[in-house]
Amino acid sequence: MDFGNILVNAFGELISPTTAAYALAALGLAVHFGYSGLLNFGQAGFMAVGAYGFAISTLTFNAPLPVAVLVAMLASVVFAIVLGIPTLRLRTDYLAIVTIAAAEIIRYVVTTNDLTEVTGSANGLAAFEGGFYALNPFPAGTYNIGPLAMNERNFWIRVVGWSVVILACLTVWLLMRSPWGRVLKGIREDENAVRALGKNVYAYKMQALVIGGILGSLAGMVFTLPRGAVQPANYATELTFFLYTCLLLGGMATVLGPVIGAMMFWLVLSLTQGILYGAIESGAITFLTNTQAGQLRYILVGIALMLLMVFRPQGVLGNKKELAFA
Repeated sequence: MDFGNILVNAFGELISPTTAAYALAALGLAVHFGYSGLLNFGQAGFMAVGAYGFAISTLTFNAPLPVAVLVAMLASVVFAIVLGIPTLRLRTDYLAIVTIAAAEIIRYVVTTNDLTEVTGSANGLAAFEGGFYALNPFPAGTYNIGPLAMNERNFWIRVVGWSVVILACLTVWLLMRSPWGRVLKGIREDENAVRALGKNVYAYKMQALVIGGILGSLAGMVFTLPRGAVQPANYATELTFFLYTCLLLGGMATVLGPVIGAMMFWLVLSLTQGILYGAIESGAITFLTNTQAGQLRYILVGIALMLLMVFRPQGVLGNKKELAFA
């Protein structure tokens, strides 16, 4: 078993664009659930809206990169408003029901054969990342980050992905330290008390839903660019639950918690996969196949999450006082 290679692969996952996308999407959930108390079970839908908005704008309308990014973000704003108008005046569980259904509706709409020319149906869309890589300022060659070597394209998407994560964290941190953010926390704790102080609770909830949705759409773009393809199967319901795992691991009402949680999530998955695959190949484990080992690593992550909820329910960076929801 090559532990050196296992550790290098784990480090690669730690700073991968996928981890950055998960961190962004989980940060959006922190705005929704951690700070506002909005139980959004459809963050995968916001990611799909961002990814497809970017891809369709580029392929169908030949939009330049800035316009395509703007269209994807505006699409997520519209999606958030459509979800929020009928539900935000009701109890939180209604939002949960609507968002999980809406995310599935988005996925099935882009899968339908009637829209194949626009969405690519089940095969998805590809070859829309050219404009992004055309902006790459790094010359062709090999770039090293610690023990990890990569080409200029992989280095560029990592630089962009993690730069977006840093900017998003800074923005959310500033927002939550502002009077607007303090009102959001008050709504999470007791929205009736905030309403009694003359605040428009509905407007604040809608704003939080839109901001978290924009972060989700940015995550969808970061998630799909290194793959060079967007497919509906990548935005199934389990993606949202993986994001909630990242959020709970790091801490719900924190800025850096979702980022740390995403890193922990992919680090544990990579390490368990490498160790299990290595043990199977060396003959140390004979009762598992590689396919079963791939499924077992998610079970191990689930067990780790349960233990974390028992011994540290606030997450790695969370504060127990932040769990005092009304």
